[in-house]
Amino acid sequence: MKIERIGLERTRILAVDDSPPSLLLLQNLLSRNDDYEVRTAVNGREALDILRTQPGATDIVLIDRMMPEMDGLAVCAAMKADERLRYIPVIMQTAADHPEEINEGIRAGVFYYLTKPLNGETLLSVVGAAARQVKLFKQLRSEMSQWKVSFGLVQVLHCTFRTLEEGESLATFLANFFPVPDRALTGISELLINAVEHGNLGIDYDVKGRLIRENCWQQEIASRLADPLYGSRKVEVLFERREGGCSIRITDEGEGFEWQKYLKVDPFRATHNHGRGIAMANMLCFDELVFNDKGNQVTGIVIG
Repeated sequence: MKIERIGLERTRILAVDDSPPSLLLLQNLLSRNDDYEVRTAVNGREALDILRTQPGATDIVLIDRMMPEMDGLAVCAAMKADERLRYIPVIMQTAADHPEEINEGIRAGVFYYLTKPLNGETLLSVVGAAARQVKLFKQLRSEMSQWKVSFGLVQVLHCTFRTLEEGESLATFLANFFPVPDRALTGISELLINAVEHGNLGIDYDVKGRLIRENCWQQEIASRLADPLYGSRKVEVLFERREGGCSIRITDEGEGFEWQKYLKVDPFRATHNHGRGIAMANMLCFDELVFNDKGNQVTGIVIG
């Protein structure tokens, strides 16, 4: 099944900073991309008021770490405690020489970072990564609402797929089997995408970063899928429901990778344009995430 792609909807960004010149700089830099619609707030409390009174009007929050009245971490904590706001990606600005601030943010569930002084290219790269996550989540969620099967009756489901589109469609289907579909959706999607991109197609971390910067990522995916060396490989997926919880096991035919490096966001990779998927799945979407030694098989477990 091919997913119906969402149209040219602009990504709505709430930029929060107590410095008017910094806010103006953010607006000017983001205005280079017609896909972004930017509104501003001058402190965390004002930002939270906007988010709570209009919970569906913001796709991404770009916020300064240090502010009076309410700092960025406090806003993030309030968002994660609110069911309507917890899935909005937060991009946090922090001092370049304070990696401990990035670690604090990671523990609070912040996966996107900008370091000061601000660099325009890095800003657009990181915002672009968050925007891709937003668009994928919206796309998958809209597809998910179309399924009408009695999901709770399924105990075991085994399937295989080959392409990214097949994996995305499968993610929307499988998320419905979990107790909280919205929570599971991003994690399942990221693991299935990882199994195709990095597993079966053999594209490593550095190469993917370069391809995204050069805007030729999709072309490379299509090229490798058409290559007999990679194109015949499939990803195997096994869903199981048991007393006390459910799980999804994903196995690819790749060479594996050093999965231990990606279970959490490394502060040194925090401003990169990709590489958060496994950490998000591990920290937000599953109660346990277990890889085999090789790294070509992962099991996501939800308890309860």
